[in-house]
Amino acid sequence: MVNGPSILVERLVFAYPDGRQALFGVDFRIEKGERVALLGPNGAGKTTLVLHLNGILGSVAGGTGSGRIKVGGSDLHREHLTEIRRKVGLVFQDPDDQLFMPTVRDDVAFGPANLGLRGAELEQRVQEALVAVGMQDHASIAPHHLSFGQRRRVAVATVLAMRPEVLVLDEPSSNLDPASRRELADILAGLDVTLLMITHDLPYALQLCDRSLLMNGGRIVADGPTRELLGNAGLMAANRLELPYGFDPLSVPGPEHR
Repeated sequence: MVNGPSILVERLVFAYPDGRQALFGVDFRIEKGERVALLGPNGAGKTTLVLHLNGILGSVAGGTGSGRIKVGGSDLHREHLTEIRRKVGLVFQDPDDQLFMPTVRDDVAFGPANLGLRGAELEQRVQEALVAVGMQDHASIAPHHLSFGQRRRVAVATVLAMRPEVLVLDEPSSNLDPASRRELADILAGLDVTLLMITHDLPYALQLCDRSLLMNGGRIVADGPTRELLGNAGLMAANRLELPYGFDPLSVPGPEHR
């Protein structure tokens, strides 16, 4: 039973070991089941922020910082890292950063096996995760024989096999052809998890996320309905974000209207 929001970040400040300040007092909360896009120009601090959510960065992993992070009711402290990393699954931009085993099945089984799962329970986790991303017929194939879009779906499956509460994706639509982009969107829309998605693909943010956080200069500078943020030309220009030519976010129904 989860008490409170899936993610709570309060007054988060962080500087890298070389002294470069990356976060300047970040505050936000994401309720269970919400789908939120994290938008902003390059260098805004988006990746630094999400790498705090399961302790890859932050005071437990090096650097200098302060503030509070809670995930699924648990404070992020060194003694809670194993629990937090079960709750927050990160899908990196390059799927090859997550796929390193001989077969798809082995990659998806790796995380749960490290938790001690064996036998029928492990196989059930693997099968559930592969079915969720439509890759159940590729379990015996070596990941490097898959297309880029298929590898990204398998990377998502490796995280889903851990049954996370929160799924964090870094640029999920990058380098995908239109069909793969649509297929991944359909998969993500059907998952029963809290979703936080870093993306420069603004139509993808509108398609999948009711709400967006806009980040710049290590701060959250706007937080609201995705359509309203994308439709604010002054806000977009001030934060170096540009919509595709001819795309009008106010003319497209978002998730809450479909």
